[in-house]
Amino acid sequence: MRRSEFCQGRGLSFSTLDRHLKKLRWKRRRKPISSVGRLVPVELAAKKSPTQQEPSCGLAVVLRGGRRIEVYPDFDTSTFEHLVGILERA
Repeated sequence: MRRSEFCQGRGLSFSTLDRHLKKLRWKRRRKPISSVGRLVPVELAAKKSPTQQEPSCGLAVVLRGGRRIEVYPDFDTSTFEHLVGILERA
């Protein structure tokens, strides 16, 4: 389809179409500077049978360098909030 047919069929001017195409091209060329909002790889652990199961935490976050934060289902909320506050200031 020619540009004139496309614009006429949708009631657009050439300049409006050009502006939208320019924005689209600009967005495609932009590269994210930081990893904020980007996807990160996640590894799911296989669930063991009840006879093989070890006591498990409710949530585990493994950081770079192998550091690990685990939160068990019966965790103390105030202690966890205190820990997060300390980590945010670090």
